[in-house]
Amino acid sequence: MDAQRALEVLLQLTAQLTDDRPLEEFLKAVTDATLDLTAGDHASIRLLDSSLGALLSGARSGTGVDDRPMDFNRGEGVLGWVVEHGQPARIDDVEHDSRWVKAKSGQSFSVRSIIAEPLWSSDEVIGVLAATSPERAAFGDDDQLILRLVANCSAPPVERARLRRLAMFDDITMAFNHRYLAPRLVEEMERASRSAGDVSLLYMDLDHFKSVNDRHGHPVGDAVLRTFADRVRKAVRRVDILVRRGGEEFVLIMPQTGATQALATGNRIQQTLHGEAFDIDGTRIEQTVSIGVATWDHRETPEQLERRADDAMYQAKRLGRNRVVVSTPAA
Repeated sequence: MDAQRALEVLLQLTAQLTDDRPLEEFLKAVTDATLDLTAGDHASIRLLDSSLGALLSGARSGTGVDDRPMDFNRGEGVLGWVVEHGQPARIDDVEHDSRWVKAKSGQSFSVRSIIAEPLWSSDEVIGVLAATSPERAAFGDDDQLILRLVANCSAPPVERARLRRLAMFDDITMAFNHRYLAPRLVEEMERASRSAGDVSLLYMDLDHFKSVNDRHGHPVGDAVLRTFADRVRKAVRRVDILVRRGGEEFVLIMPQTGATQALATGNRIQQTLHGEAFDIDGTRIEQTVSIGVATWDHRETPEQLERRADDAMYQAKRLGRNRVVVSTPAA
């Protein structure tokens, strides 16, 4: 890429990062720019979670974006090494580098070479930006320099957006945290009242989740929670709001959604889990979910609506788990 084109892409990225945007849009702008500026066919950005131990997938561009991202901890793989040591990496052939961790399954794109740069904020590494290619020795000195420029100009605004998000989101699943549930439910009920529309809740609890942690350990349990949240997001609309209520319990707020559509969504989520086991780095885990459905009757309080959804979910547990139960409003 010529210098003029590179400057234009960097200026456009800088302008995007000055806007007040959600974290996901910040991150996607960074990975898109990385693909525009380097010889890679896949770009990714990962950020450390609040424990500073796990690298969470923030955004990806290029080939393989629909694949489930691999799980990495600090110090693990090339990306984890970059974060642990705060140093860049450029590998011409990953097959001959001991730091490379090959995907066990489910990756549709090949990787032969990689470049990666640490993301710094306030003298601390907060994540890593990387590009990969299926070609050997695809990246040169110019690619590494460009990647460093992108990392340096994007890290401060990304960190500000990340900190705002951590105050509102669960860092394991990237769902909203429990503090967001009550005010957002009130907001959606008020909107439904003004428009004479509907709002529904799904209360979801992963069945026998304690046994997953006991048998496989908490890192695998966290991966199950992330995978569940990812599957829910793929099964619902963009306007639906996923909240991690705590532990293995989740709530889905569904604006402008009546009872029939809410039940259909609950069934879709339940059947998705029942029909396909989780593959956590080669470990096959059969995971099901119990779901309670409640649609606002336009009279009850938010607390009463939540209680009905919660009661329906526990009814699903009592009936044998792995099912959906609908709550009927009191006459």
